[in-house]
Amino acid sequence: MRALITTIVGTLLPATVMAASTASGMAEDTSGIFVWVFLGFCAMIVVAQVIPAVLLATGMVKGIVSIAKHETAVATSRIS
Repeated sequence: MRALITTIVGTLLPATVMAASTASGMAEDTSGIFVWVFLGFCAMIVVAQVIPAVLLATGMVKGIVSIAKHETAVATSRIS
């Protein structure tokens, strides 16, 4: 329980400091439209790379599970 409380406090404390600095006007966003377009383009590239990676990972897990099921079935048929 103590670890959970420590984790929550450790997560929320920096967020309150960031909110206080933003509210006081210390953080000023002077980025133009081209910066946001560039960041959006970078985000699209990342998403385009993540989707095939997730599909590949799920395919590998399905393959491993099917091999394990097959070996378990062969082992039980040998015992019987």
